[in-house]
Amino acid sequence: MDSQNMSYNAGQAKGQTQEKANTMMDKASNAAQSAEESLQEVGQQMQAKAQGAADAVKNATG
Repeated sequence: MDSQNMSYNAGQAKGQTQEKANTMMDKASNAAQSAEESLQEVGQQMQAKAQGAADAVKNATG
């Protein structure tokens, strides 16, 4: 095994490691994105429910 071959293999391994790290970062980023979207949706639903409750009280009290 000559040194040129070894450095080529080391480069290949480094490239694959980098790619795996990037894939993991992308997945984490996507997970964070969808969690944020879910939270926004929950917030909007809660807002709508609160508004509905406020309207109901207004209607009940005239």
